[in-house]
Amino acid sequence: MTERDPKLRESALFNRTVISEIQRAAETGIYEIRGFGAKRAVPHFDDLLFLGASVSRYPLEGYRERCDTNVVLGSRFASKPLELDIPITIAGMSFGALSANAKEALGRGASEVGTSTTTGDGGMTPEERGHSKHLVYQYLPSRYGMNPNDLRKADAIEVVLGQGAKPGGGGMLMGQKISDRVAEMRTLPKGIDQRSACRHPDWTGPDDLTIKIQELREITNWEKPIYVKVGATRTYYDVALAVKAGADCIVVDGMQGGTAATQDVFIEHVGIPTLPAVRLAVEALKELDMHRKVQLIVAGGIRSGADVAKAMAMGADAVSIGTAALVALGDNSPEHEEGYQALGTSAGFYHDYQAGNDPAGISTQDPELAARLDPVLGGRRLANYLRVLTLEAQTLARACGKSHVHNLEPEDMVALTVEASAMSGVPLAGTSWVPGRGSY
Repeated sequence: MTERDPKLRESALFNRTVISEIQRAAETGIYEIRGFGAKRAVPHFDDLLFLGASVSRYPLEGYRERCDTNVVLGSRFASKPLELDIPITIAGMSFGALSANAKEALGRGASEVGTSTTTGDGGMTPEERGHSKHLVYQYLPSRYGMNPNDLRKADAIEVVLGQGAKPGGGGMLMGQKISDRVAEMRTLPKGIDQRSACRHPDWTGPDDLTIKIQELREITNWEKPIYVKVGATRTYYDVALAVKAGADCIVVDGMQGGTAATQDVFIEHVGIPTLPAVRLAVEALKELDMHRKVQLIVAGGIRSGADVAKAMAMGADAVSIGTAALVALGDNSPEHEEGYQALGTSAGFYHDYQAGNDPAGISTQDPELAARLDPVLGGRRLANYLRVLTLEAQTLARACGKSHVHNLEPEDMVALTVEASAMSGVPLAGTSWVPGRGSY
């Protein structure tokens, strides 16, 4: 028999992937760990379309009329808010998960186009601080590598309450990636697996968050913006409570957000998509009369200038990219196909960031592998990619008649599916209908 035999019918519930995972679990007794983020299909920005201007509205001429992209983050309380040239930032990815060369490349690329990068867990490296014009310091439950001096060296502080790929869970760093340097920075034994805490050790709720934000402001003399990052779950309430606690910026990370390592069951079955998370966050900010006063940064599956523009139209002030930035550096590149095949995978499919064997030299602590990534070239590639995202977002904004990407609005879009319409609050194409809101 062949696969074309009509007698062969694969089960939708127990397909070959499911059967393979059951067999792997039965053989090893260990749950699956991987990186990269959710692979299942969920409604996303691709399910929205822009309504370009024609008669009822007029477009802007791309070569003559300006469309600005600058954004100020953290203007609520901080005396030195971040002033960025573009609304696309680099998400937190730790030294440990990534190589020192990768962290340097991220800093170089972000600085070249006038935006910020973020430390991730495990502390601040000289490579990253030295090459980042704007550096956000992540303050995580683990407190690995945390010290007040680095807080003061940063340009903003991001209090991490959750990540989109694993809200409610802590991070993982496998022992093979805990080198001498990583172990020293994190005060950990070399070569031993570590799991970060899922919640901060010194507070358990929004009242304690208020106290913690106050402490961080005092440490940094009220200069640095304080971000609060949440994994998208109960987004409306989490955003409202973070605003009440005194955050200058809110970072909402949808379930399509990447991760260096966590359980596959977490990645695929916890959290909500980025699309509804943006709408819920904006609704919470508007309810408190804080929209545009407390800035909203959206993360989780941002890949193109269209994604950027659509997030802006839904009410975001900026977006943050992680996985896409690594791809721009050279992750999953066909250039390293031979190395990927040696690991039993292929370019475009590699997701074992936790293993430390990355042929591209990005998610590794192996000195020989890490040396494959030229941080200068990597930074240039990232800068090129960020410029393309910006130009694409500007192109779409001009087509809608907007002189700034922040002037995009939900009325500039329609939804292709009932699910996307319900999640985003954008009318279904050709109608004025949003599911759950009746007709109007």
